[in-house]
Amino acid sequence: MQKNHLLLALLATVGATSVMAQSSVTLYGRVNTSVERQKAGDVTTTGMFNNASRIGFKGVEDLGGGLKAGFQLEAGFASDTGAGTGWPGLASGTGINFGRQSEVNLSGGFGMVRLGNFMPESYYATADFVSMHNHDTGSSSDALYYDPVWFGGLGSKNKVGYRSPSLGGLVIDAAVSLHEKGDLYDGNTVVGKLPEKNGFDLAANYNLGALALGAGYSYVNSNYQLGLRAAYTFGQFTVGGYYQRNKDDNQLLVPGGAGTRNNFRLAGMYTMGASEFHVNLGHANKWSNVADSAATQWTLGYNYNLSKRTKVYGYYTRVNNSAGSDINVKQAGDDFSSFAVGVRHNF
Repeated sequence: MQKNHLLLALLATVGATSVMAQSSVTLYGRVNTSVERQKAGDVTTTGMFNNASRIGFKGVEDLGGGLKAGFQLEAGFASDTGAGTGWPGLASGTGINFGRQSEVNLSGGFGMVRLGNFMPESYYATADFVSMHNHDTGSSSDALYYDPVWFGGLGSKNKVGYRSPSLGGLVIDAAVSLHEKGDLYDGNTVVGKLPEKNGFDLAANYNLGALALGAGYSYVNSNYQLGLRAAYTFGQFTVGGYYQRNKDDNQLLVPGGAGTRNNFRLAGMYTMGASEFHVNLGHANKWSNVADSAATQWTLGYNYNLSKRTKVYGYYTRVNNSAGSDINVKQAGDDFSSFAVGVRHNF
């Protein structure tokens, strides 16, 4: 009997080893917290702020013949309070949810097919790529970028996507967001219904050594954005920027639609040992249907990398609003600024 038990234990161990050899699961995340003195109009606030902290799980299983199955689950949390954070268009609550990302995928020589909830790749190909100083998070994140899929309430959910294999350095992503006629949430409050139209997202990234190019396009119900991005590294310098053309056609931002607008952003980074020096400037022209709606945003930042995963940082950021613009403030025409120091740790 004892021999039989030993044999069963040995077989179970061999089976488990075989499974583990074919699949893997990784825990990852980021904790990013800052202390800031913010000013919106005449109101000054000093406090501790979360900068898009998150925790996630991702895994892959080798199915043989070059085919792989994968998944990724990512949840946001507020590093200053420990509470779970929601995601635009989702009921948030206070618990952890996977509103940031929840997808399953199949990949192989044909590329990757993705199903579930994930960020628009058009954003990663343009705005996120050039926001180098604090990962496009917190009070210095890009406040001028426009995405009609987000403002239309579809957000990142109910998506079917495809990613091509690398074609000589070119990778293409395409996705459709299914409307499904669900409720549109602002926090835990239902504020309307999702649009009756599907949303579409396209992105292309092309790497040529030191030169990296990108493009992104998203569309829903006659509203769209088109962005073009370039970044170049030479020695200790990295410079980049993007241009975006927008159309808000049917009340996503204001009743009747804000109209059309152009905006751009330029960014530069100089590295010296563990130090990084950053400058970032963005400007949005006025919306064609909204008087005096132009705005400018700029940031000066410094990062000191204690290791590959941990850094301390400081920055000053400012948004200058025209009389008809209320970006980052409650009262149109007010300006916003923040002086921040923080710590970011990746794991």
